[in-house]
Amino acid sequence: MAIPANKLSPTQTADTISFIYTDSSQLKIVLKANRLIQFSKNVTEPFTILPNGVNVSFFDEQEKITSTLKANYAIRYDLTKRMEARYAVEVINKNNEKLETEKLIWDEGKKIIYTDAFVKITTATQIITGKGLESNEDFSKYSIKQVQATIQLNNEI
Repeated sequence: MAIPANKLSPTQTADTISFIYTDSSQLKIVLKANRLIQFSKNVTEPFTILPNGVNVSFFDEQEKITSTLKANYAIRYDLTKRMEARYAVEVINKNNEKLETEKLIWDEGKKIIYTDAFVKITTATQIITGKGLESNEDFSKYSIKQVQATIQLNNEI
């Protein structure tokens, strides 16, 4: 029995992978995933699925981690250089500010992350919730599109 010609089949699969991205021998990004499934044939745009989660670390010029991103699922599109992270997405920056959402898009070309989904940001002094966010990729400068609540934290005991 022949396999139908229009069936989408992976061109590559791998387990326990690490990608190291450099620019002019400068460490920029380390991406780790437990499973990778790549599709590059019979598709308009080649893409890679990371179905069992992803951990990404971003580095500065001194090769120190500036932020981390983790999610339970991700898909990366090769031509547009966009990665969509989904399910329990968490970004933590060097100031220990934490972003939590269910969907986040990382545009590698523009070096931004954004979403139109619900977001929760926890800082040392407050919790901010809202809908939609745009930030630089290391999550050091961000803006929430529709702020829904700001809760001031009292750390005095």
